[in-house]
Amino acid sequence: MPRGKYQDKAEELFANADVRINGDRPWDIQVHDDRAYTRWLADGTMGFGESYMDGWWDSPRLDELILRLVRARLDQHVRTLGMLWHALGARLFNEQTRRRSRKVGRQHYDIGNHLYEIMLGDRMMYSCGYWMEADTLDEAQEAKLDLICRKLDVQPGMRVLDIGCGWGGAARFVAEKYGAEVVGVTISAEQARLAQENCKGLPIDIRMEDYRNIDGKFDRIYSIGMFEHVGYKNYHTYMDAARKLLADDGRFLLHTIGGNYSVHGTDPWVRKYIFPNSMLPSIAQIGKAIERKFVMEDWHNFGPDYDRTLMSWWSRFDENWDKLKADYDKRFYRMWKFYLLSSAGLFRCRENQLWQVVLTPHGLPGGFPPVR
Repeated sequence: MPRGKYQDKAEELFANADVRINGDRPWDIQVHDDRAYTRWLADGTMGFGESYMDGWWDSPRLDELILRLVRARLDQHVRTLGMLWHALGARLFNEQTRRRSRKVGRQHYDIGNHLYEIMLGDRMMYSCGYWMEADTLDEAQEAKLDLICRKLDVQPGMRVLDIGCGWGGAARFVAEKYGAEVVGVTISAEQARLAQENCKGLPIDIRMEDYRNIDGKFDRIYSIGMFEHVGYKNYHTYMDAARKLLADDGRFLLHTIGGNYSVHGTDPWVRKYIFPNSMLPSIAQIGKAIERKFVMEDWHNFGPDYDRTLMSWWSRFDENWDKLKADYDKRFYRMWKFYLLSSAGLFRCRENQLWQVVLTPHGLPGGFPPVR
């Protein structure tokens, strides 16, 4: 098919989302290389993201562009062999085994603590802030951590488990502000190293350990932004582990990004460049995994807050690029920009959600008092 036909097809496709090729609105696409048209149609979302990384096209407002493309369900119009193979592989194989689970640590979380220190703010929380009464990113992250502790009713002297502790920001908050003893686990070597430094002098034990290998009993458990790496084949295993570790009168808070429908993998571009072996759970998948293990006390959705969090991360990353570019090239900059702004667009159009779910083994006498 001649190249002009590909351009016509792309223009027709994007028109369904009110997006123009070489238009003058902020969310329109400016094409710099005509090869982009064939790449989009041949490779779907992979080709769309990679051609952006290669500088073949731009858009002044990537976040607004992605919002429109997702609302129009354009991904349903472009199905490639690679996308089908990925979907089949996700169903056939457990991509989040103990061995494979370390891959995301090496590829994403170990790429440089300096990058995350600049982007994430004081406590280096790589998860959604809570903006109800916050004006800054740091305030939103402090509010999120306090919200978690209040929902869990953390008391001084309690033993608390942090599954997926990152750089130790949450563990430090729980120990400093609520007087608890914390065990934090991560599968990232760089996170573990910096978390141990950040938590020195506090009753905090940071371990590089898979959640399936933890032993002991805990009064409270929380997991912030880690469940997205568990995979649907392991949801029951994960919940079994949490139940085994939680005291009979304990509470467990799951903080996770979620999707509006059940899937068995993630977008191919995200899988290759950002979060290998990741996927977003649905309400149905979480519900099946907790059945006969926990009582669901509270389910809180503040997904729109992630849009604002991601835009804050993007601003900090972009404004400080001069401090980072010695360690990362221009293609990384465009990859990271595409990742952050497309993610913001997904939350803005309500395709992705952010859930905090409070679970108990037997149900709280009298019920769970609303905490917001």
